[in-house]
Amino acid sequence: MEAETSAVNAPASAASDTPVTMKKMIMVAIDESEESFYALKWALDNLINDPSIIITLINVQLPFTPMVYPAGPVVFAAPTVFEAVKKGQHENATRILSRALHLCKQKMVKAETLILEGDPKDKICQAAHELHADLLVVGSRGLGKIKSKFSFQ
Repeated sequence: MEAETSAVNAPASAASDTPVTMKKMIMVAIDESEESFYALKWALDNLINDPSIIITLINVQLPFTPMVYPAGPVVFAAPTVFEAVKKGQHENATRILSRALHLCKQKMVKAETLILEGDPKDKICQAAHELHADLLVVGSRGLGKIKSKFSFQ
């Protein structure tokens, strides 16, 4: 009975002699924190045991917003300031992902990178869903046991 069940649930291409390789995707969220790099190292050491696994490194930058003073006027950023900040954010993301790619290269693991802008909580979850990630790896927030219990973010 067990053999019949597995034959019914097997994909149509599995019935042929051609082996089917299902690629699995592991997404690792990376920022400038050591905790995120520890999570990447852990994933590389403990999860990457098959060459068909794809690893995607994602970095999310917060959007640049002009400063608003409660007792004063709104301070608008000039276009040149806005572009300079965007360029700096992109360079920062590139530097962070370059460091992460170096770790992957040392372990002989091919990796893809993705840079997004927005709220990291939302963008990381959205990207994992849209890219059909099989596993999402994130580092701790580095607050420790007591501080994390009293954090309301």
